Amino acid sequence: MAGRKAAAPDPARSLALLWGSHAKPGRSGLTVRAIVDAAVELADTDGLEALSMRMVAERLKVGTMSLYTHVPGKGELTDLMFDRVYGDLYADPDEPSKQPGGWRGALEFIAQRNWEVLTAHPWIHEVPAARNALGPNITLKYEAELRPLDGLGLSDVEMDSVLALVLTHVLGTARAAAEQLRSQRESGLSDQEWWTGISPTLASVMAGAADRFRLAGRVGTSVGEHFQSAMDPGHALSFGLTRILDGVGLLIAERSAVE
Repeated sequence: MAGRKAAAPDPARSLALLWGSHAKPGRSGLTVRAIVDAAVELADTDGLEALSMRMVAERLKVGTMSLYTHVPGKGELTDLMFDRVYGDLYADPDEPSKQPGGWRGALEFIAQRNWEVLTAHPWIHEVPAARNALGPNITLKYEAELRPLDGLGLSDVEMDSVLALVLTHVLGTARAAAEQLRSQRESGLSDQEWWTGISPTLASVMAGAADRFRLAGRVGTSVGEHFQSAMDPGHALSFGLTRILDGVGLLIAERSAVE
């Protein structure tokens, strides 16, 4: 039922589906690929919680039961969707490594591509990724994103940690951007309009406490005036990524000095 938390997917069934054929039609003419594509379109519009097997069937103009002959349930379907949206991330596994700027340019490219996927499909933030079934697209993504880090003197664990640091930053910033857009959509107000509306009340309740909140007031005002919002996700992405890559550069330099 729409809005109800989906049952956890069965990992074995998810893996079999993920690594199986998605183009082969069943008796009804349906394919796993068509089901997944329809589900992604629905989730992009209404969010993952609103997605149901019935809604996907209606979109495909078929009976709901016909979907279950291809996909056992919403849990497994979500695994398929998660893998599907990363299928076109890179033209080939060496695309990140081919970017100008060496390892740094590659990681900047990786961050941008992941940002694009996360902002295009904000429902991804609702998917528990820690135990997400490893499909072919996610596995190939991992391969492609590790290749620019190979041969730099980093250990395997350090390569994984560098990649995780970059992707976690992108994920967190994209989640903040999604929350910002959702607030704007639900309130019908831009961030600037919302802050303008509450400013008189905020000034009133904080009157007499200027010394206590001296830095918070000064910095918060500066940020608001600069971005016309409490934050700018694009700036946060760029600023944080630059600081992260500076640190990665120091680590690589340390490893090179030891060799």
